[in-house]
Amino acid sequence: MKDEISFLDHLKELRARLIKSLIVVGLFFVPFIPFANEIYLLVSSPLQQILPANSSMIATEVASPFIAPLKISFFVSLFFSIPYSIVQIWGFIAPGMYEDEKAFAFGIFLSSLVLFYVGVFFSYFVILPLVFNFFTSSAPEGIVLMTDISRYLDFIFSIFFAFGISFEIPVLIFLLCWTGISSVESLALKRPYVLITCFIFGMIITPPDVISQILLALPAYLLFEIGLLCSRIFIQEKK
Repeated sequence: MKDEISFLDHLKELRARLIKSLIVVGLFFVPFIPFANEIYLLVSSPLQQILPANSSMIATEVASPFIAPLKISFFVSLFFSIPYSIVQIWGFIAPGMYEDEKAFAFGIFLSSLVLFYVGVFFSYFVILPLVFNFFTSSAPEGIVLMTDISRYLDFIFSIFFAFGISFEIPVLIFLLCWTGISSVESLALKRPYVLITCFIFGMIITPPDVISQILLALPAYLLFEIGLLCSRIFIQEKK
């Protein structure tokens, strides 16, 4: 009975922390609403800056000009509230850890958070301009580009998510080696398979175009090598 009550208390604490995280998302979202159009212009600037003079972004649905800016504002709110959500997750699991486990887990949480943000910013400042520049320059002569604003959001969200997740690869490799599930030597021997997997991952998680797939697969493989290097440096080989 005591264990059952303890389990219910854990569920109540988890629910409370989830509610707090949602409230923080709302606290970010409400102030963003008056600036929804400005936020959309900022997010769409990688495409807007390279569109030809006779091209523009369009709305194919009646409610899109209203919904699209609110949608991007909501996702920006989620983006900014991630650190607080991480703090809530940490506060939930930390009491059950030993001190040495806390130090290790906190480092993993922090590294994952930083790498996720780096992946998103990398995709925004580097990948999107390259992809959009290729698309606009390869359009057949006489074709006027008219990008739907809702489809644009779906495209960039998939890119942000793909690169945010792929930049977690060094953490994954480090955990595999740290826990003994695999080793640096074993993973190094699987390089050809990892490279193929990166291209398959890029094909599945990115929009259906070859450029996005390649621009995700190559950095993902580089991150795999970085994960091996960090594991080789920071993890002492078990005798």
